[in-house]
Amino acid sequence: MSDEQKKEEKDEGDKKPAAEEKTAEQLSEDYLSNWKRALADYDNLKRETTKEKAEMAQFAQAMSAMNFIGVYDNYKKALAHRPNTADSKAVEQWLVGVECIKKQFVETLKQLGIEEIKTVGEKFDPALHEAVGEETLEGGGESEIVKEIEGGYKMGEKVIKAAKVIVSK
Repeated sequence: MSDEQKKEEKDEGDKKPAAEEKTAEQLSEDYLSNWKRALADYDNLKRETTKEKAEMAQFAQAMSAMNFIGVYDNYKKALAHRPNTADSKAVEQWLVGVECIKKQFVETLKQLGIEEIKTVGEKFDPALHEAVGEETLEGGGESEIVKEIEGGYKMGEKVIKAAKVIVSK
């Protein structure tokens, strides 16, 4: 191959086709377009994620409610079949049924990870209990809980509601 032919091939190789050449303005427009597309995709993702979180929260709330609906239905049935107070055996059986509903309610709370805070006979713990009064108690230890005014509840280690109690002096 002659020097002239080599030079022609080299010149042809250096030249890029006109369609491939982009000006700085075109590159800038491409980058801006891609950035806008990425921003729109991100906004759509945020919107979808927010919607999914709301749906999951609503589903969790519905599942919790389903647990309580059974207990509520049983209370309605019990109250609809309230016995005549003259028949002590019927009243006793009715109370046994109400006690079963209470057990069902406690089980529902346990399924949700909620447990009742122990009170009477326990040592007062300000992290779990709220003292609403004091009583003098003979033979009892100081700061011992003698009476529960309102129950307290916790979920795992987190106190949801502190128990209101009366403690010994």
